[in-house]
Amino acid sequence: MKKLDFWWIKAILSTFILILCTSWGFFAHKEINKMAVFTLPHPLMSFYKRHIDFITEQAVNPDKRRYIVSGEAPKHYMDIEYYSDSILIVRPDWNTAQAIYPEDSLHAHGILPWNLVRLTYRLTDAFKHRDAKSILKLSADLGHYVGDLHVPLHTTKNYNGQLTGQQGIHGLWESRLPELFSADYNYYLGTANYVTDIKKVVWESMTESRACVAQVLAVELKLQQQMKADKIFSYEDRNGQTVRVYSYDFSNAYHKALEDMVQKRMRAAIKCTGDLWYTCWVNAGRPDPAAFDEPVYSQEELEEMEKLKSVSSETCSH
Repeated sequence: MKKLDFWWIKAILSTFILILCTSWGFFAHKEINKMAVFTLPHPLMSFYKRHIDFITEQAVNPDKRRYIVSGEAPKHYMDIEYYSDSILIVRPDWNTAQAIYPEDSLHAHGILPWNLVRLTYRLTDAFKHRDAKSILKLSADLGHYVGDLHVPLHTTKNYNGQLTGQQGIHGLWESRLPELFSADYNYYLGTANYVTDIKKVVWESMTESRACVAQVLAVELKLQQQMKADKIFSYEDRNGQTVRVYSYDFSNAYHKALEDMVQKRMRAAIKCTGDLWYTCWVNAGRPDPAAFDEPVYSQEELEEMEKLKSVSSETCSH
C-alpha cells in the first residue's frame, strides 16, 4: 500500500512539473512566432502569413527535439556563472569559445547565443536557394531560440530556483504568467528593422535577460514569505486531469511586482525575431517570395513531424 501511495504522489508531482516547466511555455513560443510575422514588410509578410500556421505550431519543436535529438538541449540556454559575466562584454565568437573552453563544458553549460548566430547563417542560405521548406523550418526554430534568449532564467544555472528553494519558478515566470495575462499585452511593435550586427544584437539581448535574473528570483521569494502556503497554489483541470498550479492570486501579485517585465521580454523577443527573419532575407539579396515553390514534404519528414506532435510537454531543464 505504501508503495502504491508513493507511486501516486510521484505521478502527481511529475504531472505538475511537466505542465509548468516549459521554456517560455508552448503558448508563449507560439505567440512570439505568430506576432513576429506581423512585423515583416511586404512582400515578405505575405509569404510568412501564408504559412503562419506552420510557423506558429512549429515554434515548439526545438523543445520537443530535446528528448529525441542528441545535442539539442544546450542550444536553449547559457549558464553565465560558468563563463562569468565578463563573457557578456567579451562576446567571443564560436571558434574563439572552442579555443578557450573544453567542448564538453560548452555543451554542459549552454551554447544559446552561438547557436542562434549560426542559425541566422543557415536561414540566409535557405533564402539564397529559395528553399521554402528550409526557410519555414529554420524561421520557426530561430523564433524559438530568440524566445529563449529573452528569458532571464535561461541565463543562469539556477534556472528553476532549485539552488534557492524556489523550485517551479521557471514555469511560473515563463508559462503561467503569459497564459494568464498576455491577452492584455500590447503587441504593436512597428516594422522589422535590418540588423547590421547580428552577433551584437544577440549578445545584447542575452545581457538584458541576465540583468533581470536577480529581480525574478528576489520578488518571487519575497511573495512566498508574505503569502500563506495554502494561498500560493490552487488546482485546475487540464486535459482531464486535476493538477496543482500557482494560484491566480499569487501569479497576479508576482506579475504586478515584476512591473511589466514579462510583457517587455515577450515584446523584445517578437521584435528581435522579426528583425532577424528580415535581416536574413535582405542578406540573401531580397529574393522574391512569390517565386518560392510551395514546400513538399517527404514521407520521412511527415513521419518526423508526427513524432514531434506526440511530445506534448517537457521536463524542467533550461
